[in-house]
This record gives sequence, structure tokens and C-alpha cells, in this order.
Amino acid sequence: MLKHLFTLAFSALLLITTPARADVLTMPSLEWPPYSGKNLPDQGASVAVVRAAVQAMGHELNVEFYPWSRTVYLVKNDAKYAGYFPEYHYGTDDLIFSDPIGTGPLGFVENVNRPIEWSTLDDLAPHTIGVVRGYVNTPELDARIANGSLKSSDVTSDTQNLQKVGRERIPLAVVDANVLDYLKENDPALSAVKANLQMNKKLLVDKQLHIAFANNEAGKKWRDIVNQGLKKIDIEQIMKERLGE
Repeated sequence: MLKHLFTLAFSALLLITTPARADVLTMPSLEWPPYSGKNLPDQGASVAVVRAAVQAMGHELNVEFYPWSRTVYLVKNDAKYAGYFPEYHYGTDDLIFSDPIGTGPLGFVENVNRPIEWSTLDDLAPHTIGVVRGYVNTPELDARIANGSLKSSDVTSDTQNLQKVGRERIPLAVVDANVLDYLKENDPALSAVKANLQMNKKLLVDKQLHIAFANNEAGKKWRDIVNQGLKKIDIEQIMKERLGE
């Protein structure tokens, strides 16, 4: 009887002291420095935040890097991937979003020789605005572009837009201010035009960044885990350190 009680007690102790099995959360992201990038320190500021949150919950994060359209496609069509990031929140039935993993100042890049004054988006009707294909910007801007009240020109990367603005082929392009600073400093493709580029003085919004999870059982599970982990870390401090602020 004593031996049986000892065995039960020992088994209970093992259950208490043995850590839960660590799972690996695999997610695709894109080359969007300084927020995400395969060769960035810690793979970028947003990746550092998400990794810290996942590790705070006793799990591991594996990030794979793809072009943006491929990144979004994988989460919607491949069960291997529970979510992707960084993404702006938008209305959709296919995805559910984590709590914020940081913020990014979203606005327009302009040519220093041709600054543009505007108060409302309607003031931009005479201008063609550069956007990156597949990116979510703001609901108001995207709606005006979609209904044709604002003219747009779409490309596949921020660098392409910056080249066009720098050469005065378009007057404005949507960009994150931190992305602009990084690319001006680090992208050789911009060496001939970077001195011509500046952020327009009026921002669209300081946009919250999220993880977009698939709207299924696995996505909901990992969203809840990550949200708990985000509460355990200092998101703002991690972002500041990785962005060099």
C-alpha cells in the first residue's frame, strides 16, 4: 500500500515539474526591413517581438521568408502555416488577428523638390499614388483607390515605388517611415535617388501591426497563445531596440 502511494505521489510530482512539450509555430513573412527580413539582426523588429512572445509561452518560432503574395497565399491554403505577419488589421472572414505586435508610421514618400500639401484624401485626387500590390494600407485610402476616386500605380516592392518618386515619375507613394529610412540607408538600388526622398509631413496613421492567423482551429489556438505571450513582454522596448530608436 505504501509503495502504491509512493508511486502515485511520484507520478503526480512528475506531472507538476515536467514542462509542457514545446511546440514550433511556423509562419511565413516577407522581406520588409526593418520589421522582417531573413538576414536582419533577430530577423527584424516584428520577428523579435513575436519570437519573444512565443518563447514566453514555452514554444518556438520558425519564420520562412517569401514574396508578399506568396506569404498570404500559404496561410490561406497550406495547413503547415498558422499565420503570417506583419500585417495591418482589415475586414476579412478568412483571417483572425492577434493583439498588436507593434506600430509603424504609415504615410507618403514624396520628392523633396515637389512637396505636396494636403488636408484630406480628397485633396490628392489630382495625383497618382504609388502602392505595393497586395498591401493593405488604410480602409479610407484603399476604398478611394478601389472606386477610382484616387488614381494609383501598383508595383511589387517599396523600392520600386521609391525609385519612381525619386525620379519624379509619380508624386507620392505609400510607405512606412521606418521602411523608408532603412531602405535609403541600406538599399543600393536607391543610391541615385535617395537624396530626393522624404516623408510627407502629414502621416496617414501610426498603424498597428498584427499577426494574421488562419480562421481555423490551429489559428485560434496559436492566436490565444501568442496573445498571452504578448502580455508577458515589453513590446515597445523590443521595437525600439531593433529599430535603433
